[in-house]
Amino acid sequence: MNRVPMTVEGAEALRAELERLKKVERPAVVQAIAEAREHGDLKENAEYHAAREKQGFIEGRIQEIESKLSHAQIIDVKAIEPSDKVIFGTTVTIINVESDQEVTYKIVGDDEADVKNHKISVNSPIARALIGKEVGDVVVVNTPSGAVEYEIDAVEHL
Repeated sequence: MNRVPMTVEGAEALRAELERLKKVERPAVVQAIAEAREHGDLKENAEYHAAREKQGFIEGRIQEIESKLSHAQIIDVKAIEPSDKVIFGTTVTIINVESDQEVTYKIVGDDEADVKNHKISVNSPIARALIGKEVGDVVVVNTPSGAVEYEIDAVEHL
């Protein structure tokens, strides 16, 4: 399987979630299943079925996180020499040429993307248009409503 790019922060967040699931959530659901079993007939025991369902979700999420981490190519942007070039992990400020609207995005891995927090996937149309370009360059991003031109205003290696 191909390596998936991920920032150091993204990998740390996944590791923290994995640890919480294994050390807090998993033991709690095992305890809930044990308590529900003590209540008798399992066929009509809603608490038991709910706990088993929750256990399935937790185990599935643990497997998913472990898989993501095993296939991750963790990139420390701070270790890369700063430049004006847009690369994975940089924070880039772009200006819509037509409307002069300014927006700032951090280019991250697929699992870290969160548009509300201005983090976009390296595989998104905007990021793909920006990667490899430099401050002052104008890029064209194809959107559902047509092509939009952005000028790269600033690049930060945070």
